[in-house]
Amino acid sequence: MNEKPVVPDPVSPSVPGLAPPGTGYGPASATMNAGASTIAPALPGGTALTAPPGTAPGRLIPGFVPARTPVPDPAAAPPDAPATAPAAGASRTSPSPSAAPPPRHPGTRSRAEELAAIRERARQGPSPDATERQHARGKLTARERIELLLDEGSFSEIEPLRRHRADGFGMARRRPYSDGVLTGWGAVDGRTVFVYAHDFRIFGGSLGEAHAAKIHKVMDLAEAAGAPLVSLNDGAGARIQEGVTALAGYGGIFRRNARASGVIPQISVMLGPCAGGAAYSPALTDFVFMVQDIAQMFITGPDVVQAVTGESIGIDALGGARVHSTTSGVAGFSYPDEESCLADVRYLLSLLPSNNRELPPSHPCEDPADRRCEALFDLVPEDPSRPYDMLSVISEIVDDAEVFEVHATWARSVICAFARLGGDVVGIVANQPLAQAGVLDIQSSEKAARFVSGCDAFNIPLLTLVDVPGFLPGVAQEHDGIIRHGAKLLYSYCNATVPRVQLILRKAYGGAYIVMDSRSIGADLSYAWPTNEIAVMGAEGAANVIFRREIASADDPDDARRRHVEEYRSELMHPYYAAERGLVDDVIDPAATRETLIRAFRMLRSKHADLPSRKHGNPPA
Repeated sequence: MNEKPVVPDPVSPSVPGLAPPGTGYGPASATMNAGASTIAPALPGGTALTAPPGTAPGRLIPGFVPARTPVPDPAAAPPDAPATAPAAGASRTSPSPSAAPPPRHPGTRSRAEELAAIRERARQGPSPDATERQHARGKLTARERIELLLDEGSFSEIEPLRRHRADGFGMARRRPYSDGVLTGWGAVDGRTVFVYAHDFRIFGGSLGEAHAAKIHKVMDLAEAAGAPLVSLNDGAGARIQEGVTALAGYGGIFRRNARASGVIPQISVMLGPCAGGAAYSPALTDFVFMVQDIAQMFITGPDVVQAVTGESIGIDALGGARVHSTTSGVAGFSYPDEESCLADVRYLLSLLPSNNRELPPSHPCEDPADRRCEALFDLVPEDPSRPYDMLSVISEIVDDAEVFEVHATWARSVICAFARLGGDVVGIVANQPLAQAGVLDIQSSEKAARFVSGCDAFNIPLLTLVDVPGFLPGVAQEHDGIIRHGAKLLYSYCNATVPRVQLILRKAYGGAYIVMDSRSIGADLSYAWPTNEIAVMGAEGAANVIFRREIASADDPDDARRRHVEEYRSELMHPYYAAERGLVDDVIDPAATRETLIRAFRMLRSKHADLPSRKHGNPPA
């Protein structure tokens, strides 16, 4: 009786070692006996799978675990051994001697080589032409920028093989690796820093769903690890081809910016265009760096401005680095090239703690703590009406004359800077007599308030150097809200719990004296030079108010005014008036300023102060 060829059941589960239906029984011969129903593929160890008696040949029973019985391994037979004939009635499938060998799956080594090739392609970017175009614009590539920012060889990239999954408008045919942004972490001076950098060569650095997801991931990691985050911005905004998902991606970035505010330092480096909603992320970070001629920031571009308002303006005049560092105050730093910009980003990171639970890094100092500052006698004129450069005073006091100023060209009547005293970082707020006599106005109040809040958030002690004639008078200042803007600085100082030391060099008049971290609003220590004048107003103004009638009725009003001015100054404005009433802790020799300040901050290093329990304050708008 002839047996029909056995056909494997298409619904039967697959068995390791057996080929799929329609391709035989596998790479080696298999034996099936009608009486025993044995399938003998070439399994490791030379075993056969045996079904229960009575099972139809070729039929596999779902759920049945077959027993393994030893069978001879055909590959182990000697080359000259005779072939074994199949049993009578059995169906046998055996590869012919001329059949091609079965395909071999790639091994681990070849897979690793393939991975290396893919990673290299991702590292190189879209094409050499795209790189040349980037360089022709005077711009570095994203990877070149990261190499300048981080310690050599320290960058660990996250999701370098990520690709978008959009399929409209021809996007399915363009799926480059990285999706236009490099993300990861590295080190600056050995300390961990997270970074993301837009790659303008890929979709103009525009943000899509995958692009945003990579940024979200690195922001979450930075917050979880408690390490600074640096963004290297060079993107064309939301990716239009992906629609609203791109806008949602920006929303996720903004939310993380706000959540990490005051938790980890966030630094934005503007190295190309940043338009529309994308500009709000840098505005939410702690510091903004811009490179001249290649970086721009604006909400609406020149074309929209002209269409709506009729004003014609160039892209740099609208939102270039010079505008934002001198007029709008959006950028704290402006540089002529990327190399010097990224070098100063590294320097700023060396002054900041990694997070709000740490103190700023302290460095050994070779500048003697007790060094006398004799040059101060010549730098500061005794006459309160004569200007001088407060930066020269700061340089004389601090370690090695190193001062790192924030917003150096905006709101110049106030100086905000980082420096070291005795190796420890301090934040310095100082009036600048060279600019508007050092008055407080709307912009300088906002500038100082933001700086004070930032120092307090990251445990940086505050030194306030006072030489202020008051708030800037004028109708424009009053109508533009000097009251609420000045209150921002007052609020920031009152809220600060870090060590706070005030030093009054010359004049400190009116409400501006109070706002510049006086003892009455919480300064831990207040010192004054013997040239100090602390009063409600200057002697001339006070005499004109108090002795108005006497001066008007005098035979010589000018002589009467002079006498009353001297009377007021001698009674209420002599150098020891405030010290006698405990409003300053000591009047010090100017040459001993450095030593006095270092001693004070060392004593206050372990200061601890708690604010009342609250969700958050409601500062002036």
